[in-house]
Amino acid sequence: MTTGTTAGDGPPGADGRGAAGGAAPPSRIRVLIADDQPLVRRGLSLILAPDPSFEVVGEAEDGGRAVALAERLRPDVVVMDIRMPVLDGVAATRELAAAVPGCRVLALSTFDMDEYVVGALRAGAYGFLPKDSSPEELAAAIRTVHTGEAVVAPRLLTRLISAYVRTAPAPARPPHGETGALTPREAEVWRLMATGLDNAEISRTMDLSVSTVKNYITSIFDKLGVRDRAQAVIAAYESGLVTARSAAGPEQGG
Repeated sequence: MTTGTTAGDGPPGADGRGAAGGAAPPSRIRVLIADDQPLVRRGLSLILAPDPSFEVVGEAEDGGRAVALAERLRPDVVVMDIRMPVLDGVAATRELAAAVPGCRVLALSTFDMDEYVVGALRAGAYGFLPKDSSPEELAAAIRTVHTGEAVVAPRLLTRLISAYVRTAPAPARPPHGETGALTPREAEVWRLMATGLDNAEISRTMDLSVSTVKNYITSIFDKLGVRDRAQAVIAAYESGLVTARSAAGPEQGG
């Protein structure tokens, strides 16, 4: 594939998959790959190509090209390298969130503890995946962000933000959304979420059903003006609800 090329311009089903051969997926997830290394772009394309639920519609060698192609091709998901020339993945994610709001960004980074990743999540990325993840993890992450869910594991996200907070002082800024509108229960769910607990762990800690926890989280997102769990955790750090020290707590395994 050549840099900045597009694929899949034919009509749906032009690859021969469809009604004639068993159960085909109702629609394919259109994926745009953005990375400054040609071998990485080719590798990601080859990983996704055999899966009938994906269609790689284009490749971009930098963030500027990714934005331009996304505006034209309207992919469902952009797999975005964070560190790229011309326009890095953070700036490109910010532009995509404004120009193509229906497109989900899955950020990729070579470094687990990369402050650029926090920037990308704040800018609107739906998730983060290390580049050494398995093909199965990549496919699962793309499917997850396509549904509008955050893909970052809670404890990984907490470690990532904690590392960022330790190395970069938080800017003075007003609280996110309507933090004062949160009920005491919602504030506690938000705090537990930010310290790395998943929904099941929050339900056990607060003696609530998982469905009740999900309802609280939906309300929290709405009141804070955030879109997903990743942004809610970042908001907790930026608002001062939790700090790197308080989130760390007792040393946990894993």
